Amino acid sequence: MHMSDGLVSPPTALLFGVIAAIGLAIAATRARSDLDDRTAPMAGLVTAFVFAVQMINFPILPGASGHLLGGALVAILVGPWVGSMCIAIVLVVQAVLFADGGLTALGTNITNMALVGVFTGYLVALALRRFAVRSRAGLLATAFVAALLNTVVAALAFVGEYAIGGAGGASLGTVFTLMVAFHVLIGIGEGVITAATVGAVASVRPDLVHLLRTAPAATEKSLS
Repeated sequence: MHMSDGLVSPPTALLFGVIAAIGLAIAATRARSDLDDRTAPMAGLVTAFVFAVQMINFPILPGASGHLLGGALVAILVGPWVGSMCIAIVLVVQAVLFADGGLTALGTNITNMALVGVFTGYLVALALRRFAVRSRAGLLATAFVAALLNTVVAALAFVGEYAIGGAGGASLGTVFTLMVAFHVLIGIGEGVITAATVGAVASVRPDLVHLLRTAPAATEKSLS
């Protein structure tokens, strides 16, 4: 998913750099209302966790591997505004210190993973929230589906960017087929990791899970 330099034209990279900057500026403003004594420490832990887990690749096919994107995970745990900032920080550090994703592609990567991915995961989780608050199984299923769809939609965002100004030499049809096929498989791994992580947090401190924050008090018993 991390785009490297040269996959899209300079004007396209600049366009999505502006989109990413505007999106993060809005997120930073809105995140202030979500940050409290519980969310702020959790945001730091989630950022560190996503950074660490993204360094670990899991095999999906012979010769192909994937890693956690983290969009649904951060959205469910700390909300979409704070979550988008968490993923953006991870992407900037990876690009600057580890050359994981090109610097000129930072805008497209932030758009795909920190904005599109996070908000897709959150909207899916929000749509399924009535199941998530009923039982632990419902929460795990919600986290899995949100993570799977967040991965596929983020991949489609890349395809859209490539359609606007692709410079990689591959045809749009080839890019679409490969990105969707691989990221459906990656999304399954993403779903398993997200469900396991959210479930672990909810079993100990359901009050730290943003998606459940306004749930009835009975939620704590149903998830324990």
